[in-house]
Amino acid sequence: MSKEFKPILRFMAVSDIHYKDEDSVERERMAKALKTSYEYARSQEYDRLDAVCVIGDFANSGTDIQMQAFKNTLDAGMDYDETELIISVASHEYNANSGGPQAAWDRLMRYFGKEPDQHEIINGFHFVSVSPTERCRFHGDKQAWVKANMKTAAKDDPKKPIFFFQHPHPSDTVYGSINWGEDELITILMNYPQTITFSGHSHAPINDPRSVHQKHFTSFGTGTLSYFELDEFDKMYGTCPPGMEKAAQFLIVEADADNRVRVYPYDLISGNFFPFVHTVDEPSNPDSFIYTDKRYEDTTAPYFTPEAKLTLVPSADKCDITFTQAKIDKEYVNDYFITVRKKDTGIIVKKLGIWSEYYFYDMPETLSLTAEDLEPGTEYTVEISAYSFWKTPGSNTLRGEFKTL
Repeated sequence: MSKEFKPILRFMAVSDIHYKDEDSVERERMAKALKTSYEYARSQEYDRLDAVCVIGDFANSGTDIQMQAFKNTLDAGMDYDETELIISVASHEYNANSGGPQAAWDRLMRYFGKEPDQHEIINGFHFVSVSPTERCRFHGDKQAWVKANMKTAAKDDPKKPIFFFQHPHPSDTVYGSINWGEDELITILMNYPQTITFSGHSHAPINDPRSVHQKHFTSFGTGTLSYFELDEFDKMYGTCPPGMEKAAQFLIVEADADNRVRVYPYDLISGNFFPFVHTVDEPSNPDSFIYTDKRYEDTTAPYFTPEAKLTLVPSADKCDITFTQAKIDKEYVNDYFITVRKKDTGIIVKKLGIWSEYYFYDMPETLSLTAEDLEPGTEYTVEISAYSFWKTPGSNTLRGEFKTL
């Protein structure tokens, strides 16, 4: 029987908040995220929030107005006697109109009293945070700083997790890291499997199981308090889905005296933790990792129940399509592909991809889309296929027919 998990460390990790010069919903969300984190902490036997970790792009363009507004939110919501601030700047704070990297670093010191790169020890755990050289790149001096500070952190206890913060994802790790990753620090971090990285930049949802990844070390995506963007390129509306502005997700992270780590993804819109916890029991031992690429071998398939409905409403040159979402016995359905063919020839005239909208805590029971640019007075067939996060196709499909007017 495993030993009960009793935290001795707790922090929140958040990125891509995007404060603007004018008042906006992001300010409300950040204030609520702080309040929620403290309320959760106070409800636990270990009742502290030891750190607030802000991982870049908290300001939309890095102006003085935005920096001051973010500082005001922190001052109103943080207990500085209890909670350490770990904060970095990145691509949006480096906006050229705001003066670039050096100006962002100067503002970070002026408003928050923080250097762009930090190494703090909190309750015996090392926190290493690095801001990019420019936009989201880490050139020579930054690499040297990371190398030196990771070596120092590992000396204390090679089995203890090192919490590492960089704005862009390490390339080819978590979901979002293909289009929004950088690779310059990976070969340094590989020497320290106990590293647990937290990164953003992509705005990818944290309840996607691919938002945690383990290979040489452990990586977590930290989501956004502003808008979703996803890292697949075959969807009919691009990478920013409908309802993308309904995005407010962050992580609460805990560690215990045995170096075990628990990560709790939280949805601020609905006010709920997502119904799972990420576990890292031996951060220094890659053989123990469970969030590896082997997950792509998962054959758990989505399926449409007998009660699932497909509704087709054609007009002269298009058809409105509504269908009941498929089920899956593990995680969520990731996406659907809708194939429209001419009935007489079987030739594909439309293939449309959409997400299941799994990134909303309250997923819709049905989805709708429109197949456009069809020929009037023509008979078509429709087939809808569901897929898991690991590309496993559904065990059945929804089918229907229609004729344009």
